[in-house]
Amino acid sequence: MPAPTPTSRKFLGRLPLPERNYLADALRTETVGGVLLLIAALAALIWANTPLSDSYASVSAFHAGPAALGLDLSVQHWAADGLLAIFFFVAGIELKRELVAGELRDPRAAALPVIAALSGMVAPALVYVLVNSVGGGSLGGWAVPTATDIAFALAVLAVIGTSLPSALRAFLLTLAVVDDLFAILIIAIFFTSDLNFAALGGAFAGLALFWLLLRKGVRGWYVYVPLALVIWGLMYNSGVHATIAGVAMGLMLRCTRREGEEQSPGERVEHLVRPLSAGLAVPLFALFSAGVPVSGSALGQVFTRPETLGVVLGLVVGKAVGIFGGTWLAARFTRAELNEDLGWPDVFALASLAGIGFTVSLLIGELAFTTDPALTDEVKAAVLTGSVIAAVLSGVLLKLRVRTYRALYEDEERDEDQDGIPDVYEQDDPGYHLRMASLYEAKAAEHRRLAEHAGATREDDDSPA
Repeated sequence: MPAPTPTSRKFLGRLPLPERNYLADALRTETVGGVLLLIAALAALIWANTPLSDSYASVSAFHAGPAALGLDLSVQHWAADGLLAIFFFVAGIELKRELVAGELRDPRAAALPVIAALSGMVAPALVYVLVNSVGGGSLGGWAVPTATDIAFALAVLAVIGTSLPSALRAFLLTLAVVDDLFAILIIAIFFTSDLNFAALGGAFAGLALFWLLLRKGVRGWYVYVPLALVIWGLMYNSGVHATIAGVAMGLMLRCTRREGEEQSPGERVEHLVRPLSAGLAVPLFALFSAGVPVSGSALGQVFTRPETLGVVLGLVVGKAVGIFGGTWLAARFTRAELNEDLGWPDVFALASLAGIGFTVSLLIGELAFTTDPALTDEVKAAVLTGSVIAAVLSGVLLKLRVRTYRALYEDEERDEDQDGIPDVYEQDDPGYHLRMASLYEAKAAEHRRLAEHAGATREDDDSPA
């Protein structure tokens, strides 16, 4: 195969081994968390649509916390403003790592996923605005269909059993990381209430102390966890959404490895906190946010009311068209060559999968319509509906190519010399070929022995009695 020209780059090509190993570890946790997220969402829907619905409303509205500190919040608010700060903390670490050691560290390589993710947010917003401009609905929910939920998307992959090649999974993860960045900016810019500058100044002072301690190499969870709680509380009282505190602290962690380090501090903390985020924080948020009344009339309103229809079409149509179109244009103008083992239908299937916009879409839906609880519930139902449609559509598209994906995945995972490194990464290693030669020679010797034994047995059977 001829080597690519200096001006061309492989899009969706094989990942470097360290990146592949990091990705496998991260996505393994996110997949388990995604399954828990699905279970929590289903539990919320069942709880809110049975005779126990009154208890669901009571538990969600139950208040707890120190009122003197401005933190007397309902359970639902603790889940949205408190637990999701852990989720955004992990998102901040992911973003920092992508910027310094991942796909986004090279501006040329970063251009394609950034353009794809940005297009995948602009297009759904435009679809929502168009639907509501024509239908006379509220434009306040334009940001609801712009987010992608990586955990939910990976849970769908786990359920349908598709073994995506690592390059496709990496592209999906990078899209989600960039998506989270823009979602963070949207929340910070468009959903910030009246500012309390004293609390905001205190939050910035806490962040400065957090950064200084990191730079000085101070270690110990008993130092950082209490400080993080103080920063979160000040950020909440400042009027800026409290999850921004999590992002800011995540971005401050060092994500590059120094000599002698197996993991950077950011990778180490992410490895510890990601299970807490994926396995507890996000599922609990889903449990207290996804419980909306579902009935025939309610589902009918999803497709008739402009606000909810805009959300559904934004997730299903806007996401797929935006990401696919942005990817195609970026690849064309950056002269990036598509991996010959994959095709543009695979990119479209992945773009459809990105239409699953559960966690952050639910959060933005709550922020966008805080003065209209009924519309908030309808928008949540629209997020659930759009995410389910996107999941089914992408599942069908991915199933059509499952044999190709499985073959590529098995080729990536094959380790015939059993040294813990996939064979595709050792083709330039003489030691690998010597090990394989020894294995084949041993197999050949065994087959010769078996052939001699089989020949001797046949001669004994053919000899006269």
